[in-house]
Amino acid sequence: MTTQITMPALSPTMEEGNLAKWHVKVGDTIEPGQVIAEIETDKATMEVEAVDEGVIAEILVAEGTQGVKVNTPIATLAGEGEAAKPVAKTPPPQAGEVRAQRGEGEVRNAPLSQPAARADSSPVRGGASEPRVLASPLARRLAEQGGIDLSGLAGSGPHGRVVKADVEAALKAPPAAKKPAPRRDEPPRLESRALATQAPATQTPVQHKTLEQQGIRAGSYDLVPLDLMRKTIAKRMTESFRDVPHFPLNIDIEIDTLLKARAEINKRFGDKGVKISVNDMCIKAAALALKLVPEANASYTPDGIAVHHHADVAVAVAIPGGLITPIIWAAETKGLAQISHEMADLAERARTKKLKPEEFQGGTFSISNMGMMGIKSFASIINEPHGMIMSIGAGEKRPVVKNDALAIATMMSVTVTCDHRVVDGALGAAFLKAFRGFLEDPMAMLL
Repeated sequence: MTTQITMPALSPTMEEGNLAKWHVKVGDTIEPGQVIAEIETDKATMEVEAVDEGVIAEILVAEGTQGVKVNTPIATLAGEGEAAKPVAKTPPPQAGEVRAQRGEGEVRNAPLSQPAARADSSPVRGGASEPRVLASPLARRLAEQGGIDLSGLAGSGPHGRVVKADVEAALKAPPAAKKPAPRRDEPPRLESRALATQAPATQTPVQHKTLEQQGIRAGSYDLVPLDLMRKTIAKRMTESFRDVPHFPLNIDIEIDTLLKARAEINKRFGDKGVKISVNDMCIKAAALALKLVPEANASYTPDGIAVHHHADVAVAVAIPGGLITPIIWAAETKGLAQISHEMADLAERARTKKLKPEEFQGGTFSISNMGMMGIKSFASIINEPHGMIMSIGAGEKRPVVKNDALAIATMMSVTVTCDHRVVDGALGAAFLKAFRGFLEDPMAMLL
C-alpha cells in the first residue's frame, strides 16, 4: 500500500514552490527526518524532511519544476514489503513552460500520475461513525507503545497527518494536557487543521488589460517573468494597501547626540568586534518605545486586538528580486552589540536565501530604513499582521531654531504607517514621542 508525498506548505502564506532538487531516487529507502528534497519558496531555499518511512516508489515531479502547488503529489512511497516500480521522471519544463508557470499566459503543470490511495488511515472500528485518523506507521507504533489515542492528537504533517514528533510531544506532555479519547457515544469531530488543507472556493479571475490594450506598442519592451518572490510581494502588498485602513504620522528627530554616542561605542569596543549602526540603535529604541506604549505593539484580529508580550522587530532587507524581513525577537531584552551581531548575520543569510522560516515569519512591528540610499522621507505599506511599520529616512544637516536662534543640526525624518483598527492617531503619536526620546537621549536605552 502506497503513501503520497505532497508539496509541503513551508509557510502559512505559501501557495506554490519550485522543486529545486531531489536528494533521493526511486528505490531508495527513507526514514522520518531524512532530507529528501530542496524546495524554493518566495523567500528561501529549504530542505524537506521525510515524515514516513518506506521506499521511494515514484518520482512524480522532476527537480527543476517550477510553480508546484501546495499539496500536489510529488512522489509516492511504497509500504513495507512492496517493491518500488521505477517510472520515467517528469521532464523538467521547457523554456516556454517555465515562462507560462511564471505568469506569461496559461500555466501548464507537469503531468502527474493518478494520486495513490492513502494507506495511512486507521481501520474503521465500531462502524462507519468513527473517524479515520491519518498517521504515519512510525507514529502508530509509538502511540500504541505509549498508550496514546491518535484520535486525540492534531497532526502537524501534510493534510493534518499525525507524525512521530506529534506522538513524542504527547508522551512528554503532563497528564492534564493530554487530550482524552472521545467517548463512544460522541459524534466524530473534525480538526480545524484538516479544513485548512481543502482547496479554496473557485473565484472568478481578475481580468487584467495587456499593455497593448493600454496603448503600449508591441515589441517596445522586454517582459521579465514573475518569480515566486515578486508574485508574493505583489499579492500581499495589494491586499494590505486595499484592506487595511492606514494613515501616516511624521516626525523629525535630532540625532547629533545619537551619532556621538555611536562613535564612542564603536571606538571603545571596536577591538571586540562591535560595530553599531544607526539602524541597530533605531531597532533598540523602537523596541523600548513599544514596551513603554504596549497598546501600539498590537495586531488586529476578527476576535479582538492581540497585544504582544515582546517587541519582535522585523527589519526590511533588500535582496535580489525583492525584499525580506528577518526578525530580531524580543529586541527590548537585547543589548546593542547583540542586535548588531544578529542583524548582520540575518542580513547576510537573507541575501543567500538561507534563512529559516521561523527567522522571517511573524514579528510584531516592522522597520524599513532607506536613509543609506539618500531617501529623506517615505511611507511604507503595512506588513500584516503588524499594527505599524516605521520608515526611516537619511540623517542630514538642516537649519533648525534653537532658543529662538538659527542653528545647524543633524535631523532624521521618521514616518510610521498605522493600522487605524489598532493604532489611532493619539496612540501612534505617543509611540513616536517615546521613540524620539530614546534617540535624542541614547543613554536612556542603557537603563
